[in-house]
Amino acid sequence: MSLLFKGGKIAAEEGPLVPGDVLVVDGVITAVGKKLEAPKGVRVVDVTGRIVAPAMFDSHVHFREPGQEHKEDLAHGSEAAINGGVTGVVMMPNTSPAIDSAGVVRTLLDKAAEVSRIPVYTSGCITKGRAGTELAGIDGMRKLGVTMLTDDGDPVVDPALLKNAMEYATPFGMFFASHCEVPELAGPRALNEGKVSYELGIKGSPACSEEICMDRDIRLAHAAGAHVHIQHVSSALGMETIRWWKERGVRVTAEVSPHHLIFNEDDIGDYDTHYKMNPPLRTEEDNAALLAGLKEGVFDLIATDHAPHSEFEKSQDFVTAPNGITGLESALVSLFDRFVVPGEFGWDLLVKRYSAEPRRMMGLPAVPIEEGKPAELIVFDPAGETTFTREFMKSKSANTPFLDQTLKGSVDLVLLGNEILLERD
Repeated sequence: MSLLFKGGKIAAEEGPLVPGDVLVVDGVITAVGKKLEAPKGVRVVDVTGRIVAPAMFDSHVHFREPGQEHKEDLAHGSEAAINGGVTGVVMMPNTSPAIDSAGVVRTLLDKAAEVSRIPVYTSGCITKGRAGTELAGIDGMRKLGVTMLTDDGDPVVDPALLKNAMEYATPFGMFFASHCEVPELAGPRALNEGKVSYELGIKGSPACSEEICMDRDIRLAHAAGAHVHIQHVSSALGMETIRWWKERGVRVTAEVSPHHLIFNEDDIGDYDTHYKMNPPLRTEEDNAALLAGLKEGVFDLIATDHAPHSEFEKSQDFVTAPNGITGLESALVSLFDRFVVPGEFGWDLLVKRYSAEPRRMMGLPAVPIEEGKPAELIVFDPAGETTFTREFMKSKSANTPFLDQTLKGSVDLVLLGNEILLERD
């Protein structure tokens, strides 16, 4: 298959949008430049007024398989990713059974190869069954390509066990992703401790629960010579903790989610569980600080923490309802709508933090729009709109604050190699 994307602007992780055409032949970008002529037999795709960008990559998703397929599964989760312009994902291991051994990893990767049209990677547990008492089958998972170890959904409470794991796995080239909270402080994990929790009469989870554990895990990684990645940072002080350690040369990376940039505790309103997540939404001041940290580079990447739940589960009372929202389908459009349109940041940041750096963290090459590179790209219409109806969404679940909302921007086409995965009318 040969395609010429003509008349658009090309996005890269450094610099502004640049007008240019992109020629793709047999899954490889063979030419990039202005006013390219279409060779015989090439399909011309008119992308005038639109943006050609590297496809996104999400290093923190929950596909719920095995054990919770009523919420999500590999097939639906990967199609949700494509719907949002994402062509690679890393699954979290808090499934049932947990992804803690070579056997479970092999089963999942074999299934993904059958049902997913995009590459699907998985993390592995630090501890067996995520129980926090003994190490998981780390070496067996490593031999199947697992590089990220995490007990995401919970911290590893025993610091000695975590340090031991870091000392064991680091020489293998593996790294650790930390879900940070002190269980004794976190309470019911329902919402931030503050004015809204007091108004709603629900015990809140203080930011210090996250921040104390974050500092502990980075200190342990420093002592063990390990690379630690801090997941879904939600508070300004947590971000400053990461900055402090980075300035001292510690191998720490960090992610921020779209929902912690966009929403805060004031959005919860009348016990709306679509705004319930862990770590919880914090304050408007935290939103501003996290955005500044993303622009400054304190955060290495954006990750959605895509966390599907059934309508029945999310319709329970606020404390009982599970934490989490979906994000794969709405991330790119919502970030464009809320931040690119008003000029807070540009496409260069989106490409760097939601495409290039997540891939690099996983030991994968970035996918720039450059001659000789494999074609892994999207076409995005900044003048378009996306309405997140249930019919539009490919995920099994629709627990998102954006449900039935219309945002600016549209992912119009997704190309992976020699296959068009998505092309809207």
